[in-house]
Amino acid sequence: MSSSAIAITGSGISVPEHTITNEELCVGFNAYVRLFNDENAAAIAKGEVVELRESTAEFIETASGIKQRYVVNKSGILDPRIMRPVIEQRPDEELCHQAELAVRACKQALENAGRVGEDVDMVLLASSNLQRPYPAVAMEVQDAIGARGYAYDMNVACSSGTFAIQTAVDNVRAGSASCAIVVVPEIMSGHLNWCDRDSHFIFGDGCAAFVIEPLATSRVDQPWTVLGTKALTRYSHNIRNNGGYLGRCEPERRDEPDKLFMQQGRKVFKDIVPLAATFIREHIESLDIDPERVSRYWLHQANANMNRLIAKRVVGRDTEPHEAPTILDTYANTAGAGSMIAFHLHNQDMAAGSTGVLCSFGAGYSIGSILLRRQ
Repeated sequence: MSSSAIAITGSGISVPEHTITNEELCVGFNAYVRLFNDENAAAIAKGEVVELRESTAEFIETASGIKQRYVVNKSGILDPRIMRPVIEQRPDEELCHQAELAVRACKQALENAGRVGEDVDMVLLASSNLQRPYPAVAMEVQDAIGARGYAYDMNVACSSGTFAIQTAVDNVRAGSASCAIVVVPEIMSGHLNWCDRDSHFIFGDGCAAFVIEPLATSRVDQPWTVLGTKALTRYSHNIRNNGGYLGRCEPERRDEPDKLFMQQGRKVFKDIVPLAATFIREHIESLDIDPERVSRYWLHQANANMNRLIAKRVVGRDTEPHEAPTILDTYANTAGAGSMIAFHLHNQDMAAGSTGVLCSFGAGYSIGSILLRRQ
């Protein structure tokens, strides 16, 4: 192995304390639907407003594979008069919500890597939606864990985690950092339209963190060496969120649904499956590895049906559950953190020499792939 080899030496995750099952979610959502339809009955009768449809737990699980999700706040989401999480704005002197989630995951990752905060000289915080533009949330995390060096935020939507890993690997290999931590805190509940039947069930809140350093300095017995990284972006607006500081500049439109997550689901499915499958397979083969000999695929946790089809196209057959594990049933879609959470929960059983692919795909379109081998 090259002396310049870079490895993932520790991982950690954190989630909020509250969970919402599909059944609970549908009780709240259906109450909202009935309330909306009652209040707009006259307009619905005239054809001026579209009548909303109720949902079921079975529909959600069949469509996505999701059974529950973690959320920062539960009561507001389930209240038909609120339909959004109620999350207080903390004083500037306190850790913001996103930093708090990140710090917990970082501390677990550092412990698993045999490291402490002052060993880290690069903190890269990646997220599909940052709590604020500045100062960087990464700097707040850097301060909280006692890291040195530099820190910054980045956003590539659901590919934020894999893109950040590639960036950290490149920085450590170049000598710009000696030990990096990538952390992906996703509070998806804050920018999800809980009133939309087609998407209100998709996301959950959660965070994952990886410690990345030269293989030669690893303090753990079986780190994961990075064999290769690859990234791709191809512009599409089929997944979009127009929320941002310019939204307030047109007051009459600032609360419209496009300021939250929205997607054209069928188009996304049709586009992403062949794009991601081809991308992953070509990345693996470019490193002279047979996709069928890859032990595990930690894929982006967006949709169970999508992942099964992508894995089948990559490997050339139906994969077993352990080959492409899903965490959607428990965590839902945690955007950039999803594939990293899947890795954290499903890698301990793998023997030395095993290979695995960590891959995410999402808005942009964006795809990131990390090929790993256990030492």
